[in-house]
Order: sequence, then C-alpha cells, then structure tokens
Amino acid sequence: MHPGEILREVFIKERNLTITAVAKGLNIARGNLSAVVNERAGISPELAVKLSEAFGNTAQFWINLQKNYELWLAEKNVDRKTIQHFADAS
Repeated sequence: MHPGEILREVFIKERNLTITAVAKGLNIARGNLSAVVNERAGISPELAVKLSEAFGNTAQFWINLQKNYELWLAEKNVDRKTIQHFADAS
C-alpha cells in the first residue's frame, strides 16, 4: 500500500480534513501534498517530520511506510533470474 493512501484514508479522511487544510497546516504547497495522497510522489524525510508533528506519531513511522512500499515495488520489478550469485564463491 502506498503511504499516500494511508495518509489520505486514515489520517485525512477519518478526521474530515481537506488536502488544502492539511497542506496549509504542514506549511507545504497543496500540489505537493496532493501528489503524495494521490500516490504520484513519496514521503520525504522532511515531510515525515512534519506529518509526525501534525498527527502525533513518529517520523520513523512515515519513513517505514515509504521504505516498505519502495521495497515492495523493487521486489515486484526486479527479475531475480538475471542476477549472478556470488554467495557460493570461495
């Protein structure tokens, strides 16, 4: 799940907030927040700090969501059959 979906569904919609209000509260451009919640951009470390302050959790929470998503994408997109193995080399 993209972290923007979690931000949108769990932290914005459940609190009856708007993208405009949250962007203003985070002191970021509405378009930047919109890109994240619409899954066109990821959560940067700076945004993670701002979100943690705004929603009362940790920056690490947001970074972990982003990294887990990126790792899932990599696992999905990397063709492991094309990778040479070096673990068995002595």
